[in-house]
Amino acid sequence: MPIFKPFRGVRPSEDFVDIFPTHPLDNYSQDEITKKAQIDSSYIQMVKPYVVSKSKDVDRSLRKIRTNFEELLDDRTLVQDNSSYYLYQQILPNKSVFRGLLGLVSVEDFWNGKIKKHESTLTYRKEKLAYYLDKVNIQAEPALLTYMANPKVEMLMNHEEKNVPVLNYLDDNGTRHKIWKIDNRLKMLQFKEVLEHIDSFYIADGHHRIGSTALNAKNQKDKNKKHTGTELYNYVFSFVVSNQSIKIHDYNRLLEDLNDLTEKEFIEKIEENFLIHEKGEEAYYPSQKFHISMYLGGKFYSLHVKHELRKQQSEMNDLDHLLLENYIFKDILGIEDPKTTEKITYIKGTSSIEGINTIKESVDSGKFKVGFGIYPVSFNDLIKVSDNKTIMPPKCTYIEPKLVTALVMYDMKQ
Repeated sequence: MPIFKPFRGVRPSEDFVDIFPTHPLDNYSQDEITKKAQIDSSYIQMVKPYVVSKSKDVDRSLRKIRTNFEELLDDRTLVQDNSSYYLYQQILPNKSVFRGLLGLVSVEDFWNGKIKKHESTLTYRKEKLAYYLDKVNIQAEPALLTYMANPKVEMLMNHEEKNVPVLNYLDDNGTRHKIWKIDNRLKMLQFKEVLEHIDSFYIADGHHRIGSTALNAKNQKDKNKKHTGTELYNYVFSFVVSNQSIKIHDYNRLLEDLNDLTEKEFIEKIEENFLIHEKGEEAYYPSQKFHISMYLGGKFYSLHVKHELRKQQSEMNDLDHLLLENYIFKDILGIEDPKTTEKITYIKGTSSIEGINTIKESVDSGKFKVGFGIYPVSFNDLIKVSDNKTIMPPKCTYIEPKLVTALVMYDMKQ
């Protein structure tokens, strides 16, 4: 089993819980970040020296973040708990509920394959985040991990929910966040015992966070002659949820040109590997795997992967996204590497017709020539890709829950 251990969480005190947390910074423009950095006792103000400052002295800016953090602890804006697990629940405006446990996983388990990935990572992003961790020693946003549901874990969480949460926070999107602290030794032992039956964790979201933490741990290990593997830098702050508590949405594609083909020529080439049915102006949402929605020239089409093409694919690479890349983007549109091309625009779906309508609006605007709606990747396919140590194409999954930053943090320098 992979390690999942309690930790001394740092969280905003009751008076500041409505002010301190934030959505991930990459959700905001630089102007929005600058404006939010003016709010006293907010996380963005804490990291302002790095995210707003124009100083070229990066190390000094990062040291200032650490100083700000310690001052917030000293004045009790932030409080640090005893070693605990945390039950974390989100209730969305549409009444969807996600819940799981906050704790620490080991970089050793990531290296030895007990924590499995389905995406590749960018080296420069990992190096930048690892450098930040080295100087600041704070993990403010957990990685999202998933596992096959265990009824005993669910039962323990059901029991814990009957208690009063230590944090109850409504964000500006209308999502309710509740945190229960689990620090009773008997309860922690119960959670530890049932979690030991989980064979693997699968990364749902946060490949770069885990990759950068693992890189920082390696760097620290290389510098520490007394390294034991139990140092605080060896662990990744994580939110683990079962397959019952994640939602995988579609991630769709838009393209600006047809590689000098007419619409008729483009459709004729697609027909070599796909059965095409014209759907007219009514939006078409793909009903299952191997069915793809295409919007072109004011009309929707359903593309069904031909049976003989499906038979050619091994179980490792039968994702619709990969079939679309290989037999339309590469063979017809001449796009060799989707990871580096600027010809593809990725657009988040909604697992409903609304996302397809967004594709239509984008193409009708004249900026794009064609759009493709793809059926959401299943949990089983995510597990299969991870177990087979293969990698999905870019932007295949948009996964909920989406986490806020700094609701609970992990201090690696306690």
